[in-house]
This record gives sequence, structure tokens and C-alpha cells, in this order.
Amino acid sequence: MALVRIPDERRTLRDAEEITGYLKSIGIDYERWRPSRLVASGAAADEILKAYAEDIERLKAGGGYVTADVIDVQPQTPGLEQMLAKFGREHWHDDDEVRFVIHGRGLFHIRPRSASVVAIEVEAGDLIRVPKQTWHWFDLCTDRTIRAIRLFKDPAGWVPNYTASGIDRDYQPVCMGAAYFPAASL
Repeated sequence: MALVRIPDERRTLRDAEEITGYLKSIGIDYERWRPSRLVASGAAADEILKAYAEDIERLKAGGGYVTADVIDVQPQTPGLEQMLAKFGREHWHDDDEVRFVIHGRGLFHIRPRSASVVAIEVEAGDLIRVPKQTWHWFDLCTDRTIRAIRLFKDPAGWVPNYTASGIDRDYQPVCMGAAYFPAASL
């Protein structure tokens, strides 16, 4: 399940209902998904898309998305540093950014217009929708691995429009998943 931190308030959210409600209050959609049939994290992209077809079609119908794909990023991915540099600076898109994480973890920082910056660590089973024109940036966790379904209105993908605020330099891309918290505190 996602972990939400609000660094400026020194606050961390771990409860599913609290996370969903807080993210909704700042315009971010969050869900937990379970496949209608089991699929291995290393399965072929078409097998993954088939396993989640019902949910993908629901999102397409509700959000106007026309295509879905599977992105597979690992430490040895060619051009990884350039990709991370491209999306690791504060930016926005003309399209929603929709990702469902199959394997691995990633970190979205969201800068709402009327609230503090929020760090959302996503992991396998998490669906996040960052609405178009939302200021945000993305990074990978230490293992530099994520496999996710992405949905697009424009099949060409997301084009970052940078804010040039530089605020992203004030927040470290630190993931603090379940391994960092004792079981009793969860």
C-alpha cells in the first residue's frame, strides 16, 4: 500500500482510508487493485494487460484514455539517468498521469496549489492518477525498479512542461516503505 508523507508538516499517513481521503482532498486519485487472475511480476506485457483488462477498460471509459502499455524500468535500463532527470524536475502534463504498479516502487512528489508538498511512495498494487496540469515530479526508490501499467489519452505519451521553480531540489527522493517501519507501528 502507498505511504504518504507531508514533509513540511512532519506527518506520515499509513492507513488506507486516511491515504485515500487525503489524496482525494488534493485532487489525486488513489486505489488498490487486485488482478482478476494471478500474474507473475515478470510476465509479458500482453499477459499483464489481459489480467487487468476489466480495470483498464473501466479507467478508459471513465477518463477518456485510449491506450495502455507496460513500462519496465530496472537499474540496467538504457538511458535510465536521462529518463529520471527528465521526470525528476517539477513539471506538469497536458494529460493525466495514470500508473498502476505491478512490481517495484516509485516516489511521486505533488505540489498542490493550496497545500504542502506531498510525497507518495507507490508499490505493487497501487494505482495513482495525477490529473493534468498538476505540478509534480517522480523518482525511483533505491532499488531503481518499477513495472507499471500506464494509461494515456495521447498515445505519444506525456510531455513534461517544466515549472522552473526549483522546489524539487528542496525534497530528497527518499523512499520509506514498510521495511523501514516496525510491524507493530503499522
